[in-house]
Amino acid sequence: MRAKGITYDTGFVRNDTISRERFDLEVVERELRIIRDDLHCNAVRITGGNAERLNQAATIAADLGLEIWFSPYPLELTTDEMLALFVDCAERAEQLRQGGAEVVFVAGAELSLMAKGFLPGDTQEDRLELLLSQRDRLAERVGEISARVNDFFEKAVPLVRERFGGKVTYAAIPLERVHWELFDIVSVDLYRSAEVADQFADGVRNLVAQGKPVAITEFGTAAYRGAGDLGARFMEIVEYDTGVPTRLNGDYVRDEAGQATYIRELLEVFDEGGIDSAFVFLFALDGFFHRPQPREDLDLASPAIVKVLDGQHGTTYPDMQWEPKAAFTALAEYYRNAAK
Repeated sequence: MRAKGITYDTGFVRNDTISRERFDLEVVERELRIIRDDLHCNAVRITGGNAERLNQAATIAADLGLEIWFSPYPLELTTDEMLALFVDCAERAEQLRQGGAEVVFVAGAELSLMAKGFLPGDTQEDRLELLLSQRDRLAERVGEISARVNDFFEKAVPLVRERFGGKVTYAAIPLERVHWELFDIVSVDLYRSAEVADQFADGVRNLVAQGKPVAITEFGTAAYRGAGDLGARFMEIVEYDTGVPTRLNGDYVRDEAGQATYIRELLEVFDEGGIDSAFVFLFALDGFFHRPQPREDLDLASPAIVKVLDGQHGTTYPDMQWEPKAAFTALAEYYRNAAK
């Protein structure tokens, strides 16, 4: 793979609240330096819903020489709100590119589920439930949402390209039939579940066979036993109170080795299949704290490769309020060996 990356979260915005409460630029710089030096990444997908935070983190990443995938995440926005966000971020991304940074603009992610107007439903959970409950109408739904997604990008991509001179892509889910001729890179959020495990490698090769560079903009799993079998649905073990994660819905066994193996196996498939760029999801997930009480150990459901500590500092990096998981070490080893 050319770009060996990871996703870096600056905070998901939903209902005027942001998931990452603390955004200390000294911490951001330290974490991005660790991503470059210790994980051996040469690219980072900077994601989140606040344009200023995205720009601040991307500027630091540029100073560190990392390739930046500037990725505004329009969670629960309308199409008009998304267009405004993309225009703002495209202008910021172009300033970084003009300054000499290698920048790819990612025009949103999984819009049919994460944004409003592509599927019925007021929330992401409503829209996902609609898809899952109407499997007999899935082909019809896929056609509907794909048409709406493509209509949106017929408007959005020209607006982005007026302001940004680099490569443009979109982080799709596999069921969206995107008109990729609008974009420079085919990008997919791709998870292997038990149901598709025997077809997964062929699916990767089919993506590459389309002829354009292919990026896997999101993949990973959580650190509990059996999480990898669930594909993208591994976080459904979390209970929420007004949108805030509070506890797990049952008893789960920590399996950091399983998370590490899952990531390593998918990286091998991507390498062998000819993928251009891959971004593990993700470095750290604020709010999903590692706690001693099993039902309150939200880190078990987190795809992050570090476990976020609740007000404490780690031992591996004493200045950071997190501790690496086994997946951190596995990813560092894989990327270091791939760079040789």
